[in-house]
This record gives sequence, structure tokens and C-alpha cells, in this order.
Amino acid sequence: MSAGTERFDLSGRVAIVTGGGSGIGKATARLLARRGADVAIAGRRAEKLEVAAEQIRGESGQRCLAVATDVRKPEDCLALMETVAHEFGHIDILINNAGGARAHVGLSKIEPRFWDRDVELNLSAAQYCSQAAFPHLKKSKGCIVNVSSLAGIHGTQGVGAYSAAKAGLQMYTRVASAEWGPAGIRVNCVACGMIATENALASWDKTGFDAMASCQAFPLKRYGEMGEAAEAIVFMASDASSYITGETLTVGGGPQIGGMVSIEE
Repeated sequence: MSAGTERFDLSGRVAIVTGGGSGIGKATARLLARRGADVAIAGRRAEKLEVAAEQIRGESGQRCLAVATDVRKPEDCLALMETVAHEFGHIDILINNAGGARAHVGLSKIEPRFWDRDVELNLSAAQYCSQAAFPHLKKSKGCIVNVSSLAGIHGTQGVGAYSAAKAGLQMYTRVASAEWGPAGIRVNCVACGMIATENALASWDKTGFDAMASCQAFPLKRYGEMGEAAEAIVFMASDASSYITGETLTVGGGPQIGGMVSIEE
């Protein structure tokens, strides 16, 4: 680690990434490992997790453990923390990344079971994992990073349950940071905008959605890459953000601000 970058070094740390088998979660796990952390990735699909874990081990030389977990179940979250603590000895970083919009329907028509499913996955799961990790993070003076969405800031029609849950995750971050700060645990959030994950690219291709055209309303006029989201998440997990807690960092290409006149530079 070169001079001036020591606070980004995660050597000796143990990190858990939920939803770590693909997308932003996998990109984050890879970056954590490249920065020196041993990593556990959690998700429901064991085979997919093991493929990702093997890649992370091969490219980084760090230990990477794949743990099949349904984060909507508190008992699975407890088992995840116990497994990782037993395997690695301690837990320093929890990335609550598992999430997604499963119900694509208006609020007047959404069935209660689909509402509950999105809230469980995008909000309740973060509480289950964080509560289970709390005693371990208290010992290590560790940190939590919750992965939210710009839908939780601006709202998105058609995914009301997801939007509401992500907004709740941002408030959860603030409350948890206040309650757990005295125990030495930092809790922050990263709200991602339009990121070109594998699932997003497949969806855009299937529906004919012109993602780049829709990005012209963003100041940076493009969508984001998975690695760019991962960099923000890992920053929040590193000592470089040691005096930041309870905050939500947006990674979305800039604010969409209208005006009375057109300004061109």
C-alpha cells in the first residue's frame, strides 16, 4: 500500500457482502478482497455464490467463503454470522447489499404478498443481518454499509414497495448510527442510481430500453458501472471514512435539476 492510501487498506479485515454472487454485491466483494480483506458472500443460490467465490479467491489471493443464505429469514442471518465468525475468527464489515424490485405494478393493484416481499428483502433483511452482526461488530469496532437506491430518495412509479423500503433503509441507517455509534460501530448508506449490472443490461436488452438516452437528463449523461458503485461502498467501509456515520452517499451521475433558462458550458 503506497503512502497516502493506508486508510483504504483493509488487510486483516473480514467483510460480509449479502447478495454477493452477482452485480454490485459481487463487484464490491471483489474490491474488498483486492484491498486486502477476507470476504464472505451470501445469497440464496449456492452454485452461483461458489463460482463468484472461486473467482475472488483466484484474482485476489484472499479467502472467500460462500454461504447460502436467505436474508429474509432471521435464523439464516444468525447462522451466517456464526459461520463467518467461526471460519475467520471475527467480523469487521457488513455490506447489506441484497435487494431488488420484485413487484412491478402500481400501488392500486399490488398484492399484499408482493408488497411484503419487497419490504422484507430491501429493508427487513438489513435489520436481521445487522442485529445478528451487532455483537461481532461491537467487539471489532466495525461498520455497516447499507446499499440503497435513488428510488428511495426520489421515488419511482411502478415500484412503490421497493421505493418505500429503500427510503426506510436510509432512515434505518440514521437511527442505527445513532444507537450503535457509542458502541464504536459506524453505519452508512450508499444510494445507487442507474448502474449497468448484469440484470439491468439483460432487462434493457429484453425490453428495448435505451438506457443511454434516458441518462441525458443526468449531468454526467451516462449510466454508472458496477465498479463505480463498489468504490463508494468500499470507501464507506474503510478507515478513509472513519468520522462519517449515519449518512447516505448518492452514486447516480448527479442531480437532475431543471431551470428557467438553458445553461451550456
